[in-house]
Amino acid sequence: MSTQDETTKKVVKKFNEILKELEHCDEDEQKKKIEEMNKMTGEMNEEEFKSVFTARMFNKINEIIKVKKLTIENLILLLKRISYFKMLAFISTQSFNYSLLCKKLKALIIDEDKKKERMNEKYFIDLCECYISLSYNFPPELLSICIPCLLKVALNKEENEETQNEVEMALLALSNIIYSKVAKELYIKEIVEIMKYHQEHRNLTHLAYQSAWHFLINRFRQDKSLEDVIVNELHFARETAGELNGLSKCVDWKREKEEEKAVVLMEWLKALDICFIYFRSRNEVFILLTNCIVKLFRAAKDKHRKISTYCIYLFKVAAEFGAFQISHLLNGGAVDAVLEEIHEPTLNDGIVGKMLLFFMNISKKLKKEGGDEMDMKERKMMKMDIFEKAEEEGYEDAIAGFHKTINFLNNKFHFKSLNIADYFMNI
Repeated sequence: MSTQDETTKKVVKKFNEILKELEHCDEDEQKKKIEEMNKMTGEMNEEEFKSVFTARMFNKINEIIKVKKLTIENLILLLKRISYFKMLAFISTQSFNYSLLCKKLKALIIDEDKKKERMNEKYFIDLCECYISLSYNFPPELLSICIPCLLKVALNKEENEETQNEVEMALLALSNIIYSKVAKELYIKEIVEIMKYHQEHRNLTHLAYQSAWHFLINRFRQDKSLEDVIVNELHFARETAGELNGLSKCVDWKREKEEEKAVVLMEWLKALDICFIYFRSRNEVFILLTNCIVKLFRAAKDKHRKISTYCIYLFKVAAEFGAFQISHLLNGGAVDAVLEEIHEPTLNDGIVGKMLLFFMNISKKLKKEGGDEMDMKERKMMKMDIFEKAEEEGYEDAIAGFHKTINFLNNKFHFKSLNIADYFMNI
């Protein structure tokens, strides 16, 4: 058994021991035990988190509530930390949905919603946040209750730390609604107001603002009519570029443990993935966006490999799909960045595959025939520009060096029987 496995077993054992002790404590002692459990939660890695918070664990918690040895208020103290850490670390798990505690929270939310007057609004908000943050899929009835509740919290414009934390948690919870279809009238007015207000006053944290965008981009998965709101009304490219620039300057790239700002950067890149594939707008602002990704790639290179690799992946996606033109990638610096990377001696198969697809897609687009005289002239100028950059960087020698790996990559990445000639650019 590996050292990591041993450590995980110890964490699980320790958490179980404290949970068992909860049954024999009064309410104040329970709070102290929960503080200890919350501290443990904040120090877990993803493997430890998934090993601790299983459906079985949540069922144990539900049983303690059932025999009235844990108050709902203390349950919320525990679940809020679990849900916040899960969301902050972007851990994907379905264990909560298969537990009796999930059913318990659903029932509590529905019962509370039926009350004509709620004595404790904060209690209801906490229930909604915990349920939405910990769950994986959501019945429409629960979404119609929880989304308006969380948006109401996020609309609070008071400028103090407590409000800012509440707004951040509400938006972070909403960003967990990924695949569920949500009626536009349930959210569009409020989310646009929240984002426009931030663009004018900059009242949200980086995490809260990214979470708001993530919620909206996830709705775009099912409703492509949102593109006009996202691109033109909320200025997605401009705002994303600003956040990428700002966050990359704040990240401590030398830290071994991934910090929150690096996590938020990664989530912006994931949002870009969806947009690059499905957007149809052709906007020169995308040159600015490409330039920001290039800067981020160079800042993260050799310091945060997950981010720099994802930048290469985004260049590949941009070269393949809708919104980007070759001129965006050329003028934004993406071609230069990938040409630099292709000479690195320690590239793995995944990165090689992404770079090969990037150059293949560019090569294919530059070889297209047809178009009016201006199109042909511009295409020829771009061909010449890229060809000269490639020649200067020794691109053809680098590609030739991958000759023996092409067949392997064809099989591994499901290329369509490509050969070395597909990657050369002829002028």
